[in-house]
Amino acid sequence: MLKRIVQLFMIITGGTVGYLYFPELFTTMGLTWQNWIQSVAGAVLGALILFLLTFWLVDYIVDFLRWVEDTLVKAPVADLLFGSLGLIVGLIIAYLVNIPVQDIEIKVVNQVVPIFLTFFLGYFGFQVGFKRKDEFLNLLSKKDKKGDESKDETEKAEVDSSLIPKRKILDTSVIIDGRIADICETHFLEGTIVIPQFVLAELQHIADSSDGLKRNRGRRGLDILNRLQKDLPVNVEIYEGDFEEIQEVDSKLVKLAKVMDGIVVTNDFNLNKVCEFQNVQVLNINDLANAVKPVVLPGEEMHIQVIKDGKEQNQGVAYLDDGTMIVVEEGKNYIGKTIEVVVTSVLQTSAGRMIFAKPKSLEKAL
Repeated sequence: MLKRIVQLFMIITGGTVGYLYFPELFTTMGLTWQNWIQSVAGAVLGALILFLLTFWLVDYIVDFLRWVEDTLVKAPVADLLFGSLGLIVGLIIAYLVNIPVQDIEIKVVNQVVPIFLTFFLGYFGFQVGFKRKDEFLNLLSKKDKKGDESKDETEKAEVDSSLIPKRKILDTSVIIDGRIADICETHFLEGTIVIPQFVLAELQHIADSSDGLKRNRGRRGLDILNRLQKDLPVNVEIYEGDFEEIQEVDSKLVKLAKVMDGIVVTNDFNLNKVCEFQNVQVLNINDLANAVKPVVLPGEEMHIQVIKDGKEQNQGVAYLDDGTMIVVEEGKNYIGKTIEVVVTSVLQTSAGRMIFAKPKSLEKAL
């Protein structure tokens, strides 16, 4: 859409330039047509020239406009406000200075100098407003304090921005997982929950899949979103923007977290590592689940059912109710039986927790 708008603008600009200046060029070249024919021919020729140039220039112009848009979106509001005010002041000063300059009869001076003055004074005004915004803010805060001396101290205190919870950006995997809804219900997660539009589109695509398992996972994710939005005491916000130059959803999430200064919430181990590498805050639901699991210490005894053999020779494998794997040394002979074991060691990783144990009967024998 943006590319079409740029092309239309360039065609209109070419037609306007051709209409205004090409008739004089035709006359100089000795082409003596009627005035209206020269004007129409100039407009058509100018529009055609710039239309042909669009095939080469339009991609560069669109990329530049998107870069400007991305820069403005990421810029703090205070920077934009004081930079714009400085630019306006600079342009007003340039206008006032150009009034006497335009009265100078030297053609180069009264036509070229105003352009440079407008550009440089506007630029300097923007830079002054942008770089000295902190001083302007201090001046305004001092005036507010003088005017509010009679008010109570609690009314004068300002809320520290660092105390405001950051937005939590959910990825597809954590929505499908569903535990995020239970965490929000218990009020352990503060701040606004952000659902990007591109994550919602991916969920819808999964829900429309021909594969039955994927379809059920996608529909579960959509049900979790409805529960978050309607039934739970959290503020849910849909982010409508997109990063068209980025293809991968995970990369878009990292980019969005940087733009919004938010936190990515996931249970994807790889996305977790990418966020850490790019200095983006991340909350991993699996890390939280591992942190709240009951503590098991070496030497403790427990009753378990060995259900299969392990990777190593004579090993057996069992599971706790929360899914924690227990590797039982010399437990192959106990497959299908409930036995009492003694914990020998516990291995904790980002991917989960593993408990190593051995049958208590072997411990007694030793």
